[in-house]
Amino acid sequence: MPAGLTEPVHSWLRRRRAACRGPAADRGLSTVEVVILAPVMILFILVLVAFGQLVDGRGAIDGAARDAARAGSIQKDHALAMSEARRAAESDLADVCSGPVSVVQTSSGFNPDVDPFFTVEVSCQVRGLAMLGLDVPTHLSAHFSSPLDPYRRAA
Repeated sequence: MPAGLTEPVHSWLRRRRAACRGPAADRGLSTVEVVILAPVMILFILVLVAFGQLVDGRGAIDGAARDAARAGSIQKDHALAMSEARRAAESDLADVCSGPVSVVQTSSGFNPDVDPFFTVEVSCQVRGLAMLGLDVPTHLSAHFSSPLDPYRRAA
């Protein structure tokens, strides 16, 4: 190649490289950032929503246990007390649990002379992280005690 031809090619390459170092060199970089970061941000938001559902489920189960213990403690007999406790817990947890609601009496009986408290355990399967496909156990339970009302309802 003649020496005269290589000089213009080298100067053209130098000018082109200098032009690419400016703002034009960053062209398309924001598209790459969005393509990489958008799924990460969406996943982060879904995880926050899932943990929010777990926290909400925990509060709902605690409230259902409180309501179930109170509903059972004001009834006259044991069978009606368990029926009302179960009904109170199921109505509180209708939109929180994905499975059946379990209500179990954990106090010793229904006699105020033996045990003056009506204690229940409420448990159920909460949706939580299942929406993300994560196999994290989300079976929550709560205990609550309510004193037996001395002026309980008549049968």
